[in-house]
Amino acid sequence: MVLQGYKVLAFVDEEFEDLEMWYPVLRLREAGAEVHLVGPAANKVFYGKYGVPLTTEYAFSEVQSNDYIGLYVPGGWAPDKLRRYADVLRLTREFHEAVKPIAHICHAGWVLASAKICEGYTMTSTPGIKDDLENAGAIWVDEEVVVDRNIVSGRRPPDLPAFMKAYIQVLAEYTTKH
Repeated sequence: MVLQGYKVLAFVDEEFEDLEMWYPVLRLREAGAEVHLVGPAANKVFYGKYGVPLTTEYAFSEVQSNDYIGLYVPGGWAPDKLRRYADVLRLTREFHEAVKPIAHICHAGWVLASAKICEGYTMTSTPGIKDDLENAGAIWVDEEVVVDRNIVSGRRPPDLPAFMKAYIQVLAEYTTKH
């Protein structure tokens, strides 16, 4: 278990894309990582677009980026809500400034765009937010997964296997250097 003993933070809000939330969380846990589900409030049930429930463990304001090796941002409609929280933007920028691995899929690039960390990065996403990422300074490509330095991006649910393989590899490489 390559990530045994390490923690990853996963952002949560209403209407996350169910597969884009649960598949990564389960794969990270399978790799040994402790994944903390963090939302606007602790111990609150949130529902995915298709009704799958998830209970947060912590509120955004209760966590510190220093305690984690990576950040995961799921897609769905949740990113449009997530990017409105000052603590989400602060945490995203802190992960980026520390050059820690950040993964986002589908619409989750909205969070990185609002955190103003896309400039000069090659990224992918659902084509629906291509313009948003380009306007935030990213170079957008239509590929199942893109790794550019500390940022791993994916397009949509069918790309999850390649996306998570890449993210776990980037996290594992980070752990060997830090």
